[in-house]
Amino acid sequence: MSRFGILVGCSAICFGSLFAVAQQDAAGKESAPDVPDAITVPAGLEPVLFVRAKGSQVYTCQTGADGKYDWVLKGPEAELKDRKDKVVGQHLAGPTWKLNDGSEVTGKPVAHVDSLDPDSVPWLLLDVVNNSKKGALANVTKIQRVHTRGGKPGNDACDEAHKGAESKSDYTADYYFFAPAK
Repeated sequence: MSRFGILVGCSAICFGSLFAVAQQDAAGKESAPDVPDAITVPAGLEPVLFVRAKGSQVYTCQTGADGKYDWVLKGPEAELKDRKDKVVGQHLAGPTWKLNDGSEVTGKPVAHVDSLDPDSVPWLLLDVVNNSKKGALANVTKIQRVHTRGGKPGNDACDEAHKGAESKSDYTADYYFFAPAK
């Protein structure tokens, strides 16, 4: 059984253990996080960068095809920090990750699993659909979003009187960027 399987029944107290699962190895190389099969990165790719996002998921009150109003994700607004808590970039709508070194990627979700925390946005596997081919993200082809906390729409009213209104929900998440193994 994977470490993830052991932690599935974990309470909030166990969440600290999740952060210890995926760290750098002795050589300073990133280790992939332990995740459910649905969001596992294919063989032949290795993690090349880890960042922690802290910010908001931004939602807009919109009418759906069924005529009902609901909060629809507009996109994230978050700072990206490295393992030493240094700001290294931003996470924006797209979803797009822009690093201070000039590298930039945009991703498209291809798989998800519910977060261990029911009040948090899901964990994701994303394909990179646009890449600036610069800096630390130059060869990145896949991204994982894991260890999410928060980010779901709040309880703000979303009805005709609030159509077009925005709501921000605080969140944190860990992002792992994968490139072909060398």
